[in-house]
Amino acid sequence: MTSDEIRERYLSFFEERGHRRIPSASLVPSAHDPSALLTVAGMHPLKPYFLGVETPPAPRMTSCQKVFRTVDIDNVGNTSRHLTFFEMLGNFSFGDYFKREAIELAWQLSREVFGFAQQDIWVTVFEGDDELGLGPDQEAIDRWLEIGVERERIVLCPRSENFWQAGPTGPCGPCSELYIDRGLNYGEADDLPGGENERFLEYWNLVFMQYDQREPNVLEPLPAKNIDTGLGLNRMAAILQKKQSVFETDQFAPLIELGERLSGRSYGTDFESDRAMRILADHSRAMTFLTADGVVPSNEDRGYVLRRVMRRAIQQGLALGLEPGFLNKYAEIVREVMGGTYPELIEQAQSTTMWLAAEEESFGRTLEQGMATLREHIERVRQSGASAVPAEEVFRLHDTFGFPYEMTSELLGEEGLSIEGDFEELMEQQRARGRAGGRAGGSGGAAGRAPAEAFAGESGLQSRFTGYETEEQHTTVAALQPLGADGAGGAGEGERFLVKLAESPFYAPGGGQVADAGTIECEDGNCRVLVEDVIRVGEDQALAVRVEQGALHEGEAVLARVDRRARHATEANHTATHLLQAALRETLGSHVRQAGSYVGPDKLRFDFSHGQALTPEQLQQVEDRVNEWVGRNDPVRAITTTLDEARALGAMALFGEKYGEVVRLVEVGEGEYSRELCGGTHVRSTAEIGPFRIVSETSSSANVRRIEALTGPAAVELLRSHDAELSEIAAQLRTSPERAAEAVRSLGDERKRLEKALRDGSAPGAGAGAHVEQLAQQAEEVDGAKVLAAAVEGIADAKALLDTADRLQGKLGEAAVLLGTAVDGRVHLVASVAPALVQRGVKAGAVVKAAAQPVGGGGGGRDTMAQAGGRDPERLGDAISAGRDAIAAALSGG
Repeated sequence: MTSDEIRERYLSFFEERGHRRIPSASLVPSAHDPSALLTVAGMHPLKPYFLGVETPPAPRMTSCQKVFRTVDIDNVGNTSRHLTFFEMLGNFSFGDYFKREAIELAWQLSREVFGFAQQDIWVTVFEGDDELGLGPDQEAIDRWLEIGVERERIVLCPRSENFWQAGPTGPCGPCSELYIDRGLNYGEADDLPGGENERFLEYWNLVFMQYDQREPNVLEPLPAKNIDTGLGLNRMAAILQKKQSVFETDQFAPLIELGERLSGRSYGTDFESDRAMRILADHSRAMTFLTADGVVPSNEDRGYVLRRVMRRAIQQGLALGLEPGFLNKYAEIVREVMGGTYPELIEQAQSTTMWLAAEEESFGRTLEQGMATLREHIERVRQSGASAVPAEEVFRLHDTFGFPYEMTSELLGEEGLSIEGDFEELMEQQRARGRAGGRAGGSGGAAGRAPAEAFAGESGLQSRFTGYETEEQHTTVAALQPLGADGAGGAGEGERFLVKLAESPFYAPGGGQVADAGTIECEDGNCRVLVEDVIRVGEDQALAVRVEQGALHEGEAVLARVDRRARHATEANHTATHLLQAALRETLGSHVRQAGSYVGPDKLRFDFSHGQALTPEQLQQVEDRVNEWVGRNDPVRAITTTLDEARALGAMALFGEKYGEVVRLVEVGEGEYSRELCGGTHVRSTAEIGPFRIVSETSSSANVRRIEALTGPAAVELLRSHDAELSEIAAQLRTSPERAAEAVRSLGDERKRLEKALRDGSAPGAGAGAHVEQLAQQAEEVDGAKVLAAAVEGIADAKALLDTADRLQGKLGEAAVLLGTAVDGRVHLVASVAPALVQRGVKAGAVVKAAAQPVGGGGGGRDTMAQAGGRDPERLGDAISAGRDAIAAALSGG
């Protein structure tokens, strides 16, 4: 039975029994689920249904979900079945059936579809846990006995084996696992399921999800008892295809064969080659699927996970002697094998090809140097008789060469060495420095999410959003609660509180767009409140407001009014963001995908996947293209349709967003250049955007670029300010604005000529170059040595100062020279010491270090020549004196 047949038979089996078949969700979890970087289980995309936060589209569902886990990454290649990327088949019940039916269905599928003999199936159940306050799962035991499983083939296992939870908190429950007995050829007579042996192979996990772990070891019943099961497709393929490992099954065999062909080695000959081929096979699948789902290699979060997998694969490929470009050869095979089931692999082939080639090239360049450095550390440790490399050196490898900590740890482990010290503490120090350098303000919401969620849930009413149709809404105050207090009632002037409207025109933040501002006024004119924030609560919202006049009460008839000016500016920026993405994809390629955004009334910010800075020509091309579309005055339409229809139309989806079966599609014109799934508000036609102006293009993180831009009045104001500044510059240069650039270039050329003349000493009065003789006469005798410490005027830069010191050293013979100058608000210091005086203890590095202290700087260099800088030109004289004292002290042996 092929992997495709296993997948189809499983899904069809449950579909025939009332389960709705749903497609796999992305490997990138919904932006509303921060609990994990990547999708780690079949139930992961369905968590809102299990928690009762959202209503599932059907009470019974089945899927084959793409899954990625790094927990076993170090074992990939070492064992016959550990993987990072795999497919998880599952059937789910949301308050419909529970343990009895789940066990019956699993038994029926195992026996009738997969053909397992009854005596070969063993099961494990939860033995109970005192910390959780739970006893053995007797209900599951009884049901397995009822359908014919003998008691000796039902094994009790502890919490670590048979209590499932996705994390320290969240939905959880006892589970029952199904094992296939592979026979005594794979183990011993006393082996049992759940133990460390190859005889019993787990193939299915039935999770009886009935609790919510709000905090560790504290269980609360879920609103309904649910079923979540997981059957690993690749493991089942190994069983049914009678293979020793998953790497010999039909999905992996072509990848192993590619490794044999590219390396010239035979699989099964030696462990090291087998391990490398297995790692390449698994990791190439992982990186192909991750990049197809929009993940790009970086040094943060899920991008770091991808980079780690890619670099681990590159390392193994080079160890096998594969020629450069091998990653994309593997990706081609992955697409051939799995592209029929997962069309995104084909659709995103260009993007995958680009990222894999770029990472292989960049890491390939640094791997050799990094490995050489690591070998030096290993050799040094062995010579010293130690058994560990300091964490500081491991951190430098990470920081300098991009070596993932895990790769270094793995390589050291192969050498029988470990890491001494706390690497994570060094990483946290670096992160703290980054936070200190880039800390930004922000209240995080006027009310805070937790109080708003509680308030919205207790109100018993969901606000109906009317902001797509109107900016003014006659409505009713459905609920009201002073901030920081419990209960409802009225609120007076100056007070801040939460409010729910029956109908609300205010947009809650989402998809990068900020919340609306505005006012709420009583229909009778006796009150007015300012809307300070709109808090999104699932598909609902709550308003954080401040009373400006009168008092507001529950049941009050009110007029809710959005700030039109801010809303329109935000809409213009949001539609412009869609046009910007379309222009970037047209200019740079289809690999461009949104990686974050900000859309407010003040500006737009767009982060996108791309590996290098845009050239000025590319930026101009993008800006011109957006303005061209603006000038066409194309209509902007929002259409409600199905997710399948939107995908068929080629709509762009937001990276990491969660979509239901019915979606909102925003298209510009006829959709020929922009068609995106989007819940934000937009202008009615592109001409309403006004002028579009890119303000900056920078790096957001590795392989992610950031563009900030302005539209409408803000863009006009920017252009006006630039015109004013240009006019001011032209006036200072005594020329016209049209000739200002030419005048600046002329001044720059003149400055370069004068600086060169100063350095050469060829100009009349050309600073120190013309006064070497005069400076040499200032030298004095100190303890039998010539010493010159002087401040010099007219020096163009540090290089000119160094040239002057060289000339003086030649003029004075064996001497100690310290020179200092102030240029453009900075202090430059140079010390030159003859070798004979170095032997007497005068070190140039120590001299400039002492001289730099009074001017708030530092520096260093060789014993004979050193340089330093400082920030306080006013204390240049103190610096020279300090340096002279240091020379004198060294000469006197002090």
